[in-house]
Amino acid sequence: MKAYVDKDTCIGCGLCPTICPQVFEMDDDGKAVAADEEISETLIDSAREAEESCPVAAITVE
Repeated sequence: MKAYVDKDTCIGCGLCPTICPQVFEMDDDGKAVAADEEISETLIDSAREAEESCPVAAITVE
């Protein structure tokens, strides 16, 4: 399972790295970016919480 951030949709609110800093971080452009690796089983719930909490639905976890 991996996480993706649509940078065209992202508004840079910073909520996702607050919820799941092991998967998400803020990039130099002020937008969120997801780690380019498989999400470990222990982080799937928090990655999904970040996905559900995104105010503009820019995150996909699949």
